[in-house]
Amino acid sequence: QDPNDDKDVIMEIRGGAGSGKTVLAIRQASDLASGRLTGERQRVAVVCYSYGLAHHLQRELLTGSTAKRPAFVGTFEDLARAWGIKITGSRDDSDFWEVELPKLMAARAAELPPRERFDSVIVDEAQDFADDWWTPLVGALRDEATGGIFAYSDERQRVFARFGRPPLALVPLVLDHNLRNTRQIAQSFAPLAPASMLLRGGDGPEVEFVPVATADAIGAADDQVERLLEEGWEPKDVALLTMGARHPVQKERQETLGFAGYWDEFWSNDDVFYGHVLGFKGMERRAVVLCVNEHGTRDRSRERLYVGMSRATDRLVIVADPEVIRTIGGSELLERLGRH
Repeated sequence: QDPNDDKDVIMEIRGGAGSGKTVLAIRQASDLASGRLTGERQRVAVVCYSYGLAHHLQRELLTGSTAKRPAFVGTFEDLARAWGIKITGSRDDSDFWEVELPKLMAARAAELPPRERFDSVIVDEAQDFADDWWTPLVGALRDEATGGIFAYSDERQRVFARFGRPPLALVPLVLDHNLRNTRQIAQSFAPLAPASMLLRGGDGPEVEFVPVATADAIGAADDQVERLLEEGWEPKDVALLTMGARHPVQKERQETLGFAGYWDEFWSNDDVFYGHVLGFKGMERRAVVLCVNEHGTRDRSRERLYVGMSRATDRLVIVADPEVIRTIGGSELLERLGRH
């Protein structure tokens, strides 16, 4: 951004899984906060939907030099709390989260003093945001005419039934290189990706497909985790992700540790991580066992499968009923996996 340019900067950075959106968002937030890009430090907010991604962003941006730290990093819900708004709705109260809370936040944003407003707002996994969530974010800018809005998104990872977009004209920037996954992994989920991408990852093991009845998927996935450990993979490098019901280990850890402690364990690097694809967007592990413990008839199953297959950087094992894969991803995807 040119510091002498008085035009607003409103961009949507689009890219498929593994294209580096989160890495770029982190770098942009640090550069804007430190003034490296413009010569003038900005007050920056970095906002996302999922707790796990927020935890990752906070670890990356709120450590080290204070000169590079954004003013706020967290979930939309965290921002509400930072503004003194009490969270009263239950997790399944969509009217509270998508209507009432953003209305309260928009009113609070209008009252913010200049020192508490933002020069730029960066939203990662922006496709997860409800329509009305954008109103308080835009309203929290110091100057809506010259402030920056940067939305990082991938429509194929829209795993929630929300279709919100900022009430502004967005300038698109497309990231078309896959940087996260080996070529073998990236090629396996290509039929699910939004567009063809240049595969920049190295070579690795072939993707493995373990056919199993859906009712037996969790047990079979546990067996695959044990096999990876026997092969010499470190527990810290392995994740088991489910697409349907949460794994019993995930349930136990979340109930025992709470959400904060559960995600602290993700970064402790001591054990295999057990998670769900809905909470793992923007995250990665070197080796992933994807457990397709659903029948493929739920809304947005295709998007969840795409997210799950793209989380592994080096080794991917998919445990699923072949017909469920066909139902979700079509015959081309099943044929690709069936070769392995």
